[in-house]
Amino acid sequence: MFTEKYNKKYTSDEVKSFIGKPLFEEKSVYSEDPSYPKISIIIPSFNQAQFLEKTILSVLNQNYPNLELIIIDGGSTDGSVEIIKKYERYLNYWISEKDNGQAAAITKGCKMSKGDLIAWQNSDDLYLPNALFGVAQIFKKNSKVDLIFGNNYLIDSDDNIIKKQRYIPFSLEHLLYCGWNLSSQATFWNRNIMNKVGYLKNLHVLFDFDWFIRLGKASKNIEFKADFWGCYRIHEESKFSLVSKKSRWPLFVNILKKHGVEIKEDIAWDKQFRVKKLKIKLRWFFHHLMQGEVDYVLKALLRRRSFLSKYDIRLGNEKIETLSHSK
Repeated sequence: MFTEKYNKKYTSDEVKSFIGKPLFEEKSVYSEDPSYPKISIIIPSFNQAQFLEKTILSVLNQNYPNLELIIIDGGSTDGSVEIIKKYERYLNYWISEKDNGQAAAITKGCKMSKGDLIAWQNSDDLYLPNALFGVAQIFKKNSKVDLIFGNNYLIDSDDNIIKKQRYIPFSLEHLLYCGWNLSSQATFWNRNIMNKVGYLKNLHVLFDFDWFIRLGKASKNIEFKADFWGCYRIHEESKFSLVSKKSRWPLFVNILKKHGVEIKEDIAWDKQFRVKKLKIKLRWFFHHLMQGEVDYVLKALLRRRSFLSKYDIRLGNEKIETLSHSK
């Protein structure tokens, strides 16, 4: 398991500068340098013209020399297609047609991808500078790695950083009982593990939760890099904001039951598995203290009435990312 002290941190102005205009060199985008692993990025999109260009630029501005960029659009009518056409000469493939939702779009992109490593980036989210080079560095040292992930920021609709999301080395138990300990905005997987696990389940929401549980179960070699690689955008039109708590709960229950968690539907989630959750949260707490992140831990404590509620999956609480990053 790879981990190190937290490195580069970004300001809101640096994020805005990185995705504000094309910064890439065409020779890098067109290159297929075999000394770097091929990384396939799939952008599923539907009527996200407000943010789509920034997402595309966050990929192209990596200047990564062995990139495959695929956009699967669900038949947008808001100007998204015009944005895609603006950059189509840099894309390996794109299509705009009615589909069966985000998970189906990602699966379509995965099936046509050729990369050694694969990821998807939602069309309202971002990568941060040098994210792909950071992933490639790990893969070069360990080509058998199943899953690679880093940290990310929460940002608003104007690209302002709301808060940091720092993770710790992956634990399947953490994901099952205490919510997200990785995010699609900063996670990449090996083609070999995808071939073993299969593709995403075609769920409207929580497909990413189910997917990462399946990946976590199958993966024997997971690397965590404590750098900031992505940004998860919170805005009123995101899918999660539009889906009610009532409709999410049975989906959440079904996924956990399918993966062996004996959840009780008639008892609030934060009142179940309290001892197990306490152990997981203490692991989170001590990991960050050992990394010297005292300020981060203190801020986390101050943001909550108590540290013990930090990662409880409350379907209506402010930590929307604890349940799903599905857009």
